Amino acid sequence: MHRPAACAGSFYPETRLDLEKAIASMLPQVEAAAPCAMIVPHAGYVYSGSTAGCAYARLGKSRFNRVALLGPAHRVWFKGIAMPRASRFETPLGSVPVDREACLQLASLPSIMESDAVHDGEHALEVQLPFLQTVLGDFSLIPLLVGETSPESVSLVIDRFMNEPRTLVLVSSDLSHFHPYDRAKAIDLSTAKSILALDPVLDHNRACGATPINGLLISARRFNLKPDLLDIRNSGDTAGEKSRVVGYASFSFGEIS
Repeated sequence: MHRPAACAGSFYPETRLDLEKAIASMLPQVEAAAPCAMIVPHAGYVYSGSTAGCAYARLGKSRFNRVALLGPAHRVWFKGIAMPRASRFETPLGSVPVDREACLQLASLPSIMESDAVHDGEHALEVQLPFLQTVLGDFSLIPLLVGETSPESVSLVIDRFMNEPRTLVLVSSDLSHFHPYDRAKAIDLSTAKSILALDPVLDHNRACGATPINGLLISARRFNLKPDLLDIRNSGDTAGEKSRVVGYASFSFGEIS
């Protein structure tokens, strides 16, 4: 069973050629790195694609062949963390196989549930896939949508992958929503400081993906990872008006040498 693309033509271009051109334009020339984890935004590409691209460009020809992708559920309320029954996720660039074996291993955790309905139509994970397909080529996916649960339960999931050198942990989240431009900048800079301090105190007014971010920060402390801010801006800087903006930032987490 395949999970079809739900956001092509709305959050990102619908055709393969247009999508390839859009992503190429959003990947800056930067020195490649090998982070253990990243945080990236998930709005429409015209709004947050350039911020996401600042993170993805650093993967270059990386070592990763699997991605554990976590993000907040926007469309369906539920308790726990939802993995799909689908075996593949489709985009205009092709299909990405789901690592069913890894999903089955996670099923033993009390927070994990299985639901295609939660994943249907959700953009938070899907918008990351064309970037990953472009920079990684072939990889398998562990797609996890986070509902009402604790950061500690998310951290238990993330911990499963932190010692896997070929697995990238990726958290999808935007920052503050619908504040005036200057107010949003202040809120988002405060949020960035909390993330850089590995302080898991975010709420959903500061980031729609506060729970998976906090879970990542707990794991990052446990595994002695160092966060770096790669880019921060908001929709008023890209393609929106400044009276009511959404904030975006990208971060990488690497081992302390």
